[in-house]
Amino acid sequence: MIASLTNYLNDTDVRRFINRFGSWFIIALAAFLRLWNLGYPSKLVFDETYYVKDAWTLWNTGSEKAWPNEANTAFESGSVNVFLNDPSFVVHPPLGKWIIGLGMWLFGAENSYSWRITTALLGIAAVALLMIIAKLLFKSTAWALAAGFLFAIDGHAIVLARTALLDNSLMFFGLLGFYFLLRDQQHRDILGLQKFRPWLFAAGVALGAATAVKWSGLYFIAAFGLYVVISETIARRAAGETSWIKTGLLKQGSLTFLNLVPISVLIYLASWSGWIFSSGGYDRNSTPNWFTSLIQYHQAAYGFHVGLSTPHSYSANALSWLFAIRPTSFFYEGLSFGQNGCNTDGGCSSAITALGNPFIWWPAAASVFFVAAWFVRTRQRLAGLILLGMAGGYLPWLVFLNRTTFQFYSIAFLPWMILALIFVARHYVYQARRPIRAQGAFLLFAGLAFAGTLFFLPIWIGSWIPYWYWQIHMWLPSWV
Repeated sequence: MIASLTNYLNDTDVRRFINRFGSWFIIALAAFLRLWNLGYPSKLVFDETYYVKDAWTLWNTGSEKAWPNEANTAFESGSVNVFLNDPSFVVHPPLGKWIIGLGMWLFGAENSYSWRITTALLGIAAVALLMIIAKLLFKSTAWALAAGFLFAIDGHAIVLARTALLDNSLMFFGLLGFYFLLRDQQHRDILGLQKFRPWLFAAGVALGAATAVKWSGLYFIAAFGLYVVISETIARRAAGETSWIKTGLLKQGSLTFLNLVPISVLIYLASWSGWIFSSGGYDRNSTPNWFTSLIQYHQAAYGFHVGLSTPHSYSANALSWLFAIRPTSFFYEGLSFGQNGCNTDGGCSSAITALGNPFIWWPAAASVFFVAAWFVRTRQRLAGLILLGMAGGYLPWLVFLNRTTFQFYSIAFLPWMILALIFVARHYVYQARRPIRAQGAFLLFAGLAFAGTLFFLPIWIGSWIPYWYWQIHMWLPSWV
């Protein structure tokens, strides 16, 4: 049957149809998984208790405000304007909350759907963007569609897109910056000294936005900027330039910095415009000058981040992220038999768990190690570009192993895990003695992954299910 399906998909007319409409089908699938029943639960889930309320006060006053005790209950019931005039000390930049607040402004803060809609739309856009990036990297529509399909149906991506947190927005802007970087590399002139590079400038805009969501966007700026400078310096040396250090490392390196960093700083500062042009923000009036007040605020926020080591039942060391050992439970409610319509012996459960599809996540994690080994062996540029995203999104966290961190932070580099998986699958198919059979094996894998999504979907979107059915999803004790 798999062989027949493979032959059918290789038919010229079928491939033409898939190439034309396949991406739209995948985007529609991603939209359905991220938008269906998005307003459930009509409660603030996990860290939504911070970001949703902060977004609403930011949108209304220009800065985050404090809330009275037990404000969640009032907010969830529709009393959304009970915030205080006192400023609130927050430790993340404003852009992600501006994005959340936009949805609340458009659809009404009383509607839980509005808390999450803009985050969900960025999650859908990220699926489309990953397909565009995969097409640039692999020069194949089929492999681009495969990347988009796996990203669309992965549970970690689905949950983070359905929850009003900051990390999905960070992922999107980091991925957008990577796309602009690839376009810059397409158009670069290795042997010419380039003063203005529009695609690199665009990458600076995107990565400035990533940093304006979370400071970890800085890691992407550093990784991508260093890649441009080092790769072009090496290329100049290989081309026989006698002054490759002076021209490549110093002059072009300085120009790369000027193309990438100043615009990132401006975008970052622009995200603080509400705080800058109002007078009620935390530390806003601590000095006569807004800039020195902002620096003082950042020093306080930095101190919080560096010293964050608070025990949490769902904390996960960064070393465990690739193996999905301790996924974050965003929401859980249980009902006893006979309570509110629960008619199952043993009770009913509604859960939202930021758990990747194991049939995608674990092979993707293994693929990252394969790509790393392949790069060490071959120095292949394609493998290096995939690892670049991992370097910006994951490696810096290994320095903070004593800090309180969570598995859901890994959404920032999940797209590059998917790209690594496609890299390995493509390598397997192209090197196989019987390519048709290898293609069939990949289709079988894709089908298994989709079956895994159907199985795990209830614990990603909070469907009410029998307690025993929730239990059989907990494959590892650490998932509970």
